[in-house]
Amino acid sequence: MSAAQPWRQIPARQAEPTALAAVGKAAVVALYDELSLTPKPGLVSFNDSGSHRDMDARTFMRSMFALRHTFLRFTAQGASYVEFAILEREGIAAEARMLAATGGVNTHRGAIFALGLLTASAGRLIALGEDVTPTAVRRSLVEAWGGALGARAAQASNSHGGLVAKRYGLRSANVEAAEGFPTLFGSVYPAMLNSLQRGLTMQQARLDALFVAMSALDDTNLVHRGGIEGLRFARRSARDFLCAGGAGRPDALAHALSLHRQFVSRNLSPGGAADVLAAASWLHRVCSAVRAT
Repeated sequence: MSAAQPWRQIPARQAEPTALAAVGKAAVVALYDELSLTPKPGLVSFNDSGSHRDMDARTFMRSMFALRHTFLRFTAQGASYVEFAILEREGIAAEARMLAATGGVNTHRGAIFALGLLTASAGRLIALGEDVTPTAVRRSLVEAWGGALGARAAQASNSHGGLVAKRYGLRSANVEAAEGFPTLFGSVYPAMLNSLQRGLTMQQARLDALFVAMSALDDTNLVHRGGIEGLRFARRSARDFLCAGGAGRPDALAHALSLHRQFVSRNLSPGGAADVLAAASWLHRVCSAVRAT
């Protein structure tokens, strides 16, 4: 295992387009990282469609192709210090491209929201000539758009998802974003790094990160599909997997596959956790201080 320096912006202005493009492209690769991981309880992979009857891996690939320029735009907008309303309009346009490519199937709405904000935050750092590190990305997000996201969270409190969150005392995706994605930066990404530091492979580290996200996130996707008990079941299952040793133990894949089958039988899919996994993979690709050899 080797250490790498965090990505530093070269002061010369001509270096910015390359750095901005790399940040945006890494987001699409991170979506592929999430899709290619298997087994993932209830989620779509190249092996099967999980708990989803309206999509498969080909649907996800079509969506990723439609989104191939989206995160480059977010990154460039962040570098231009745009207000949140402009990022929101870009997100709406990206969702339209996704739905057109998938025949109306929502494959990546949550990922567009999270990775759009993260890539914009990194773009802002690059324009400021600052290092792109996890701490700096989170600070950049809260400084630039935290207030607007907090207002958005308040406005969304009467939406379907907001009402579900309010009813069960859950944290919505808007609240997570307004606070700088505490589950991502405080739990999921550190878990991924810890797994790599223990000598696990990148795929094993991603599996651990997914289960940490499932154990910690208030995933309203699970509530929508299985009620509050569906969320509780997913959390218990994830915690049991981690307490038993996580991805590093010999029977980890068999355990994960067993959980996958149970989630499918219950029609559960932790889509919010999958989005956080993609975000953690993006962080690792652009600003990790520890990389697997």
